[in-house]
Amino acid sequence: MKLSSILTSLAISAVSVLFLSAATISQADPLKVGFVYVGPIGDHGWSYEHNEGRLAVEKKFGGKVKTTYVEKVPEGADAQRVINKLASTGHNLIFTTSFGYMNPTLKVAKKHPKVHFEHATGFKRDKNVSTYSGRFYEGRHVAGLIAGKMTKSNVIGYVASFPIPEVIRGINAVSIAARSVNPEVKIKVVWVSTWFDPGKEADAAKTLIDQGADIIMQHTDSPAPVQVAEKRGVWALGQASDMTAFGPKAHLTAIIDNWAPYYISRTQAVLDGTWKSGDTWGGFKSGMVLMAPYNKAIPKEVVAMAEKARIGIIDGSVHAFTGPIKDQSGKIVIPAGKVASDGMLAGMNFYVQGVEGKIPQ
Repeated sequence: MKLSSILTSLAISAVSVLFLSAATISQADPLKVGFVYVGPIGDHGWSYEHNEGRLAVEKKFGGKVKTTYVEKVPEGADAQRVINKLASTGHNLIFTTSFGYMNPTLKVAKKHPKVHFEHATGFKRDKNVSTYSGRFYEGRHVAGLIAGKMTKSNVIGYVASFPIPEVIRGINAVSIAARSVNPEVKIKVVWVSTWFDPGKEADAAKTLIDQGADIIMQHTDSPAPVQVAEKRGVWALGQASDMTAFGPKAHLTAIIDNWAPYYISRTQAVLDGTWKSGDTWGGFKSGMVLMAPYNKAIPKEVVAMAEKARIGIIDGSVHAFTGPIKDQSGKIVIPAGKVASDGMLAGMNFYVQGVEGKIPQ
């Protein structure tokens, strides 16, 4: 063989080795998964449970993934900046975990068509944007039944964040369930216009107790309302995670947002190359919504009633919004024998009977 031929063969071999090495390195690179949280991961509520899901992803996949999170990101322009930074730094799967991140997520997704985006609680999708949420109203139904039986004053106080359908839906689910076992129940609502502000949440809880509420519920993220209930000697139901530790005597139960299975499945889909845009709305049946342990102070027959309802929701024999249901004006919005459609639930913008006040505009 001529020297020139030998050199050529060596050169080709060297190039082949380089390409193989590069391919091996590329295959070994972990999938970068980003998470954006509206509150601190120590809120012991919404963001805390999303972060528990992130940690479950790390535990499941080990070195195959590398996760990043950014906490306390305001909804709006700042969210778009944070999401864009994650997309620009190699994150191929990004979970944006608050309703107000919807439009910022869509805008960033258009700039990064090869990145997979998952938006929590939103309703707008794209080729590379999926949406997901929990049927929290199922948990509110169970909580409402318990509250209706446990109240003595017949006033349930509700600390609410923002007047979006998800929150309104939860308030209505509580009212319907509570009044089904105690027709005298009234729901008083204080809107705090924030997801996480322990001071505002505590003040709202105090106001509601001063107005006669002996049960405090919430759709905000800190355990402050539970802590106030504990100090004031009334009952409380937590939000998003088990808040028993913050009010051992007061805490009746809580809705737990169990994101881990969804986060693991969507990460696996990206790794497998099978990810597709879609919408997921999971509840008790899928395990996306769970109930925290029941307080031992709840009578056994009330626990049995709550569990019967929870199991009924799973097997389809119970629906939280079963007619006849009337709005505040007395108009029938869901006829007898019918249940609310997902479309009605997703866009709910009215109060049912039993809820006092008006929805902020």
